[in-house]
Amino acid sequence: MTHTREPQERRTFVVHVEDEPGVLNRVASLFRRRAYNIDSLNVARTHEKGVSRMTIVCMAGASEARRIEANLYKLVDVLRVDEVTRQSRIEHVLCLVKVAVGADKRPELLQLLEVFGARTIDVGPASLVAEMTGEVDAVDRFLSVLEPYGILEVAQTGAVAMSCDAERPCLHAREAETRAA
Repeated sequence: MTHTREPQERRTFVVHVEDEPGVLNRVASLFRRRAYNIDSLNVARTHEKGVSRMTIVCMAGASEARRIEANLYKLVDVLRVDEVTRQSRIEHVLCLVKVAVGADKRPELLQLLEVFGARTIDVGPASLVAEMTGEVDAVDRFLSVLEPYGILEVAQTGAVAMSCDAERPCLHAREAETRAA
């Protein structure tokens, strides 16, 4: 009997958790125990006291994505999980890139930065540091265009994602009951 594996795709999960020590470790351990590689991870506090927001990107099939969501909900500190892959959303990363460039090629490079909507952060005698925020594919194209100049260093954040709908996520059971009434 042959075992066919379902098609894998890039999945984005937005997970609201209690802002407590050890939560990140528990979430990451869940992925590790189930042999899912996290491609991108971003965690930060939200505007709500005691709540942090995680954006987790990984490769998974449809049934695997449902299992990931169900397993995340089993963690005590998890308040809400949304798999936003198919939703209308904004998903961006921040990229800092240091490029080797002398004074002779600097004007040309500055024009490229402008085309991509990137900002110059620092200029040295033999290098330039730029910042770009955008979709993963746009940042990847930006980096490929800079390669011929000589990329010295790259630092990227994990993706952050937000749905485009006007609803505010219900994070607590009491809030959900109030909205339903």
